[in-house]
Amino acid sequence: MASVPAAHRPAVLSDLIPGARVRDAALVVGGAALTGLAAQVSFGWPVPWTGQTFAVLLVGATLGMNRAALSMALYALAGAAGVPWFAEGTSGVISATTGGLLPSFGYILGFIVAAAIVGKLAERGGDRTALRTVGTMIAGNVVIYAFGIPVLMATLDLGLGTALWEGAGKFLVSDGLKIALAAGLLPLAWKLASPKR
Repeated sequence: MASVPAAHRPAVLSDLIPGARVRDAALVVGGAALTGLAAQVSFGWPVPWTGQTFAVLLVGATLGMNRAALSMALYALAGAAGVPWFAEGTSGVISATTGGLLPSFGYILGFIVAAAIVGKLAERGGDRTALRTVGTMIAGNVVIYAFGIPVLMATLDLGLGTALWEGAGKFLVSDGLKIALAAGLLPLAWKLASPKR
């Protein structure tokens, strides 16, 4: 059987679904909803780990740059407007206790950029093998932390070392587990979705 011409190969997994406009709208809303649901999945102690960042990176890899960025922008805007789907069922951007910006809001803004970057990397094959997926997911995590840690520092008046530990270091184990899961799932999904040659 002849291979599929490059012009007809899907760039990301969601391109396998027919019906462009309706599909794109459903995927954008679905990605935001998945992230909102995953943010409510919490485990671990003393610092709870959520499925939120995993969903962000998965949305990026499966929807591609543009749809993923729109999906995370919808997630951020709806949560800012009051939809209680940020971690632990929270919403809004202003802290009820301090009256300032929520310490976590930098991470939420980082989700938009991270999903776009992961999506672009996936469009270029960054999710086709386990090793490439690991690199893609690490890049996405770095972007999330690059946005989140400065806001955490500013809102809680933390030094860099403390902010790095509180805002990233405590989550390295869970991030590693999420990256390993993605490195197994995404290449497998491509293998299952690809036509037999």
